[in-house]
Amino acid sequence: MIREHRSRSKLEAYYQKFTEEGILDPNVHPWVAESWQKSQELGIGRETMDIRHKLPKDEFQALQSKHMDAIQYLSQLSEGIKEFFQEYNLSLLLIDADCVVLKSYSLPFYQMTPGEIEGARVGIEQVGTSSISVACDHQTPFWMFGPEMWVRECQLGDACSAPVRVNGEFHYIITLVSMEQVAMPQDAVISLLLTMKTALEQHLTESVRIKAEEAILDATPFAVYHVMPGGEVAYANQLGHTRLEGIGAGKKEGRPTSNLNDVIMNYQHTPIYKGFRGIPSYNKEVTWITPAKTYEDITTVVPLERDEDQAVQSVVVVSMPIEDLRTLVAHAAGYTAKYSLNSMVGEGTTFLSVRNKAARVAKNQHHILIQGEAGTGKQRMAHGIHQASPRAAGPLITLRCGDATPELLEQELFGVMLNPEVSHQGRLELASGGTLFLDEIEKMPKNIAVELAQALKEGKSHRIGETVERPINVRIIAACDSDLKRLTERGLFARELYEIVSKSVVRVPALRSRREDIPKLADHIIRELAEQHQMEPKRILPETEKVLREYDWPGNIKQLQSVLEYAFFNTPGKDIGPKDISLMGDVKPDNKWKEDKDVFVKAWQAAGGNVSRLANLLNVSRVTLYRYLKKYGLEKK
Repeated sequence: MIREHRSRSKLEAYYQKFTEEGILDPNVHPWVAESWQKSQELGIGRETMDIRHKLPKDEFQALQSKHMDAIQYLSQLSEGIKEFFQEYNLSLLLIDADCVVLKSYSLPFYQMTPGEIEGARVGIEQVGTSSISVACDHQTPFWMFGPEMWVRECQLGDACSAPVRVNGEFHYIITLVSMEQVAMPQDAVISLLLTMKTALEQHLTESVRIKAEEAILDATPFAVYHVMPGGEVAYANQLGHTRLEGIGAGKKEGRPTSNLNDVIMNYQHTPIYKGFRGIPSYNKEVTWITPAKTYEDITTVVPLERDEDQAVQSVVVVSMPIEDLRTLVAHAAGYTAKYSLNSMVGEGTTFLSVRNKAARVAKNQHHILIQGEAGTGKQRMAHGIHQASPRAAGPLITLRCGDATPELLEQELFGVMLNPEVSHQGRLELASGGTLFLDEIEKMPKNIAVELAQALKEGKSHRIGETVERPINVRIIAACDSDLKRLTERGLFARELYEIVSKSVVRVPALRSRREDIPKLADHIIRELAEQHQMEPKRILPETEKVLREYDWPGNIKQLQSVLEYAFFNTPGKDIGPKDISLMGDVKPDNKWKEDKDVFVKAWQAAGGNVSRLANLLNVSRVTLYRYLKKYGLEKK
């Protein structure tokens, strides 16, 4: 604050009256009076400034490094007004929020060299009343006349201090100190100090904003560039620098990057070049040809125009490699592993050996074939292998080979060009960097299997209707209900693909061959159901476990899941007894299976296609069943 000029002799008398008699004159500024009292209570010496409270050298250097932005900016700011400092014998200090002198600028401070005062604590606890302590306590600029200072050697000149706040938080104090009694233009000095304070606050606030924006840009999955008309890159985020280094346009001595004209062979045919003619591009698929490699990106270019003549002065480029975009889309769509190998329940020797093998083969780079009867958990096994593999961070894409016609399957697998402007990637590209799980691979037509084998060998593929070849980096996990080797030997499956996917084979055992695991599996399924539907778990009684263990489970774990799910929702109490178990799920003997084909098919599936087992379940003769099998067109076993 600008204070009215005071008589130095009167101020000296007030100071002497308080220090010698303990009497505070009512004309003493209340903030100064408060500070004098505190200084006296602390027992601060009045003759010379005590600067023994200095930080150790290493600690002070670290502190300066932390605050180097403010130190350097104030140095640049004060460089042009040194003559003013010299004319009025002014010293400039930058002090942190703990009252440690970070930097001493211009003239020596009370006959002390910068090295003496820098690193010293100059709060009220060390040097008593000063403009620094008052500005710190009251968080406002304050002009203090010399005789109001607590230390006598500081009373020759006046001082003014101002707090510096960044985003509302107190960070620094700027202090101007007159070294001797010189008639100073008080308003000019205060104006200078407040100008420096405001400039420093704005600079630091802007620095925080810029650092935050750079952190945001570095965290994005996009490469961001600011390009000048000549092709020079004025700014690039972290991913952008990585991409530039990859094409030989990284940082050079004396310049941030090479000129894009020098490293992008088709630069004049790119959206960047068009951007300088005022033509923007949004999410455009672009091919970048460099001596090292050809890239495909999805790129947006925004021209930045001058307001006065609308001439383009630079462009902003946002670009994402197509392979990175595929991975991002895959994760956003939930193409990740839902299960780990540890989620596959079982403690029997048979199952443990299979799970251990799956954990081992997950670590290598081979493609994998999972074989086992329907319902044994091959899909969960594929998820677990992917999660345990080095590709766990990549996408897990699934394609059921039996769910589409050969034409649609080929398009789903390789992608398709719909017209010259629209081209869709297939599952093979989408899974790049991760795993492609091909379920029911035995149903893949031979011509498509041969094409897939060729793509895997060459590491590249092309979409249906296109000639452009794109790199792929994918691991295949294939699942088959049948013996794929036997199908290959009979000429029913492409040998080229079989030889690729069968480098590592994991055979998942049928549930009837691991009966010792059924109780734990059943308990696990019940707990999953309870958690999923936010219901209380139910207990499977020992006699119920016996029923479950003695059944052959032709539908394996999938059938067990269905039976237990029916029991869980239809058992009124907390205990699931034998009477609550229906091996056909919601199909019962009294259902109208004789008139309803869907009901009969459910029972047939529950019995695993075994006539004797179905006869027992429905309590009818085999002869009767044969009649209905023929009626519904089902194959007997």
